[in-house]
Amino acid sequence: MEISGRRMRRFRMRFGRNRLAGGDNDDGSVLPTRNGGNTENEASCCYCDLKLTMFNEPIFRLGRRFSGVMKIWFSIGLGFGVASLLLVTLFLLLQFHPKPLSNRLASAVFGFSPSTRVSLSGFVYVFVSTVITVLVHELGHALAAASEGIQMEYIAVFIAAIFPGGLVAFDHDLLQSLPSFNALRVYCAGIWHNAVFCALCAFGLFLLPVMLSPFYKHGESLVVVDVPSKSPLFGYLSPGDAIVSLDGIWVHKPSEWLELSAILDKQNTETSNASLNNLGGSRRFHHGKDYCVPIPLVEEGLKGKMVENRYVCPGDLTPFLTMPCSDVVATKEVSVCLDAKDIVKLNKCGDGWVTTSDTGDKSGCVCSQGEMCLQAIQSPGVSWTEIAYVRSSSQDCPRVSLEFNTSSSCVGTFVFVGDLIAMSRSVQLTAYQPRWLLNYFVKSFPDIIERSLTCTFHVSLALVLLNSLPVYYLDGESILESSLQYFTWLSPRKKKKALQLCLFGGSLLSLLAFFRIFFIGLPLSR
Repeated sequence: MEISGRRMRRFRMRFGRNRLAGGDNDDGSVLPTRNGGNTENEASCCYCDLKLTMFNEPIFRLGRRFSGVMKIWFSIGLGFGVASLLLVTLFLLLQFHPKPLSNRLASAVFGFSPSTRVSLSGFVYVFVSTVITVLVHELGHALAAASEGIQMEYIAVFIAAIFPGGLVAFDHDLLQSLPSFNALRVYCAGIWHNAVFCALCAFGLFLLPVMLSPFYKHGESLVVVDVPSKSPLFGYLSPGDAIVSLDGIWVHKPSEWLELSAILDKQNTETSNASLNNLGGSRRFHHGKDYCVPIPLVEEGLKGKMVENRYVCPGDLTPFLTMPCSDVVATKEVSVCLDAKDIVKLNKCGDGWVTTSDTGDKSGCVCSQGEMCLQAIQSPGVSWTEIAYVRSSSQDCPRVSLEFNTSSSCVGTFVFVGDLIAMSRSVQLTAYQPRWLLNYFVKSFPDIIERSLTCTFHVSLALVLLNSLPVYYLDGESILESSLQYFTWLSPRKKKKALQLCLFGGSLLSLLAFFRIFFIGLPLSR
């Protein structure tokens, strides 16, 4: 994208200087022309391209056949492009505000915080989405020029380093002869097409549950798509499993899974009892997540040491305390260091496990004879969370429904101990559940479509904002240059100075904005 801008914008800067200065036309052209243009493919260590001419005639005929409709269409795009240029310029000026919107804008545009690590599959999605959105962008320029009677010379698809892009080449003399309004239609066409493409992706995401409803259920439970080997849930969950609840709270969508994990993690950090209304039902949270531990195991464990009013254990051991029950005579408090991986396999006690306002069920606090009820001492960044799931790949298990029963043989539960935020982001989930037992690819199909549409939406939106920037070599430069032609009270020399001043200031502010987004004030990923 950047290289295509450079090749086209070099010509536009020369063209603009002739216009603004009122000089004669320059017959030379940086772009290739029909009479002697270079259409050979280029290749080097950092750049290679493929020039195609087979689409020249079809696109030109299409643009000429519907020129009237397309001129109206791209006139709307002209208004959008100019408005986008003004809004992006306003955002750049807001960078001087004490609380800029850099981080929130980055999350909205890119779909993730720049501090988030992108997986290999995520990079593939971004790469393919970039190729598609760049082609849509350049197709807009080509159709707009064809509607003005200008045929492109070729389409070039290139890779610069690891970044894909594309460009279209036009006849220099014909572009130079266009009035300012017609030229603006051509310059704004790429931004306009990317914006419309964003809307189509959003509309596709909105209709996706309806279109896939004959084959997939949506929003009933979370289905595991992939569990990487480095995930803390590896070995506990498998692709195709349906996650039902997190600490007794039903989760239906990946966004709810991440949101609830953040709430539980915050609650663990605060270590205070609270009432929470979330995700369609009232749930009570407790901190008495205890286990019935055999007394011999307690006696064999290491005693915890009190350091700065906190129990500390050596190595990976976790400190536990005995918990007196309401119907049991209180015993002397005992602190012992045990391995959490072994303890979570034991029977539960205490009142901190799954409790719902609908059933009022409550776990008993009494352990069998020869056992003690122990509670792990919570530490910042380490949560004890119960996850319930269904082995939906089994034909003997019914589908997940609102009559979910933890005593069913089809339902499994386990307790995760560790960083809840990192755990929630380590597994790939989807809200689409197949109506029948299908192979892995068919199970992953909705997730592939959803991620493709989401990624394409964000990449296309990023191209809209990027090409709206009043900086050198991008569409914003050409839009700004042509727009200055309507300031008739300015002399050509003042127009030229105003253009250079706006481009220099816009480029400087853009560098500042990108520096803030990618290097300053980013939240630390856990």
